Amino acid sequence: MSTVADKLAKKSTHKTSAKQVRLRLVYIDFWSAVKLSFLAAVAIAVVTVVSYFLVYLVVSATGLIGKADEFFASFTDGSATLSQYVGLPQVMAFAAIVAILNLIVVTVMGAVVAGIYNLAVKVTGGLLVGFTSN
Repeated sequence: MSTVADKLAKKSTHKTSAKQVRLRLVYIDFWSAVKLSFLAAVAIAVVTVVSYFLVYLVVSATGLIGKADEFFASFTDGSATLSQYVGLPQVMAFAAIVAILNLIVVTVMGAVVAGIYNLAVKVTGGLLVGFTSN
């Protein structure tokens, strides 16, 4: 099993003043992974809501919703317009739904990845990580 840490350890023939340590990552705490993935998901949810808001502001400021209303009015009798269904409350509600679903999915995926890694470590022995102090 030749890894980068093994190659670096063999490559250095001269005596260095820095101490090199090779550690093996053999376990990821499940609840730590869930908490970390939840925090990452909260950050992604905030970015999602803010980006939906900014995109809506740009679209409404450029007048694309009005142009789309004219386009749909040419096909329909004019009773249904796009601006009835695409307003700031609807966009923010959709952004909140997407953010909540994303929060759940990212948190569950973090837990699943931690569980899969913990199972794979039993077969592979874990990741060999090399550290050095300067």
